[in-house]
Amino acid sequence: MNAQSIAQASCADDYDPNSMPVDKARAFIHRFLEPVSATVRVPIRDALGRVLAGDVVSPVDVPSHRNSAMDGWAMRGADLKPDAEATLEEIGSSFAGRPFGGSVGPGQCVRIMTGGVVPEGADTVVMQERARAEGKRVTFAAGQKTGQNVRQAGEDLKHGAVALAKGRIVRPAELGLLASLGVGEVSVYRPLRVAFFSTGDELKSIGSTLGEGEIYDSNRYTIHGMLTRLGCEVLDMGVVRDDPALLEKAFRDASLAADVVITSGGVSVGEADFVKDLLGRLGEVVFWKIAMKPGRPLAYGRIQGAHFFGLPGNPVSVMVTFYQFVREALLRLMGADPVPPFPSFPAMCTAKLRKAPGRTEFQRGILARGADGGWAVAPTGDQGSGILKSMSEANCFIVLGESVGNVEPGTVVEVQFLEGMV
Repeated sequence: MNAQSIAQASCADDYDPNSMPVDKARAFIHRFLEPVSATVRVPIRDALGRVLAGDVVSPVDVPSHRNSAMDGWAMRGADLKPDAEATLEEIGSSFAGRPFGGSVGPGQCVRIMTGGVVPEGADTVVMQERARAEGKRVTFAAGQKTGQNVRQAGEDLKHGAVALAKGRIVRPAELGLLASLGVGEVSVYRPLRVAFFSTGDELKSIGSTLGEGEIYDSNRYTIHGMLTRLGCEVLDMGVVRDDPALLEKAFRDASLAADVVITSGGVSVGEADFVKDLLGRLGEVVFWKIAMKPGRPLAYGRIQGAHFFGLPGNPVSVMVTFYQFVREALLRLMGADPVPPFPSFPAMCTAKLRKAPGRTEFQRGILARGADGGWAVAPTGDQGSGILKSMSEANCFIVLGESVGNVEPGTVVEVQFLEGMV
């Protein structure tokens, strides 16, 4: 981001620094995100949660041989009858890792287990529930189809095909897939370095005694947790007092040490909010009042090459703005493509919600199965932006769009499911 790009954005039809809609603010941020380029090669166990820096190409066919999808018998489909039973002679067995060494001829079959190699000459497997054996004579039910229950070599992945694409976040399933290909190491992007600190003379660290008007700093702990869950390399710079010289040093140090700088507090228009003026000198920063609740004040820009997010000071606002703006941006900077979205779906609201039109609200909710088996959601209670307990109790956001007013019980609302994300 540079001064010219900010000027261009400021002249755009969808740019309003005083009340930018949530979707437009999110899209604006994404215009300026370029993933880190440095990569490292790691053993696959160490790749969990990291982002692949290149395509992983399958070195083998998966599966490597024709195999059975069922426990049963393998035979020639031509020996089965569409409208009558067929009786064949069992000539051997094929187990996973112990294939049958011969060939299946007319009138013959081979006992086979799931994963067992389908022997030469056979092209069909009938599950054991559709057969009855009497010694070496096996009778199969009518209506079987040639080719059924057989997994072809390369059916899942062909040799040379892309197994996992660049930008994929490695999850447990991807670890298993890599191992199934015999891949022991992969290239991933280096971890994103994120420095963060809180601002405010009223903030105290855990273990100290609170004076009048002072509070414990909770924001650094929630930010640390959210960043760690994303796999970032975190640098906690503590609490910085509302002193211009101290704040300027903190910003300079953070921007030199990290790819991203995150602060909480100091981005509104209060007398002691020096952050706004400082950032105007240190970098190119755009300030917004987002048309949302909680979390109206939000800042985004660049400081000496580092991306900057200035979050509000209220604890709930910190978490809401992080999940609605910062999370996606960090994943993009980490190289994730596509960025995994929050799961979102409709649910029946069981309580009355107070809401003023003109802004998007993210109320904290508890999602559960209703009496009819569908999804039902209720607010956690008081929705104040300082009530962090509401985030602890919630498993979803109730998303109420700009045009929505008060919500009556029985109304269908949109929810963003938080379990596994927060």
